[in-house]
Amino acid sequence: MGEKEFTKTLIPGGNDRLRIKINVEKGKVKDIVVQYESKIKDKWYSVVRYDCSHGFFHRDILNPKGEKIKQPIPIQNLKDALTYEEQDIKDRWEWYKDKFEKGMK
Repeated sequence: MGEKEFTKTLIPGGNDRLRIKINVEKGKVKDIVVQYESKIKDKWYSVVRYDCSHGFFHRDILNPKGEKIKQPIPIQNLKDALTYEEQDIKDRWEWYKDKFEKGMK
């Protein structure tokens, strides 16, 4: 299958999306990057990113200054990690966005 990259809107016609990159080898998920992005004042910003760089699955909560808070998530199976991050963003994207926008003030 190889590498697959796509975007997915959270709300049809909205200004919030997921940018997803998945690398699959021999039917097994080998690498993922899922980034929640929001269009604020006509500019796209990365708000939250999930990936397994640095050798472990984690969430980076980003702010407008370019700083990030890295939170390890103890999930080894990357297929399960994809399910986790998707549910987390569906449940909390408004909270993440609000926190990001407050950092712009």
